[in-house]
Amino acid sequence: MKSIQCKVFGHDFKISRHVTYHVKEYACKNCKTELTTSGNGELVELTPKFREINDVLERIHHKRILRKNAPLNQELDKTQAKLRIA
Repeated sequence: MKSIQCKVFGHDFKISRHVTYHVKEYACKNCKTELTTSGNGELVELTPKFREINDVLERIHHKRILRKNAPLNQELDKTQAKLRIA
């Protein structure tokens, strides 16, 4: 029954996971079909290979964000320490 609704009305895709700013994974609300964004920006079916690629890409993206924000966090800690002393 789930696939009949998708055949008649089309899929109702919702974002199931944000991999990076540009890459996301989508899942159909009705039939649970999963798609992801390819390297060209097109939506392609989420295969085990794409799932593994997205896992690695998410890990790299997360580390890069942490590394980029680390100097800001250190400066905030120093500023807060100075305010506590004063």
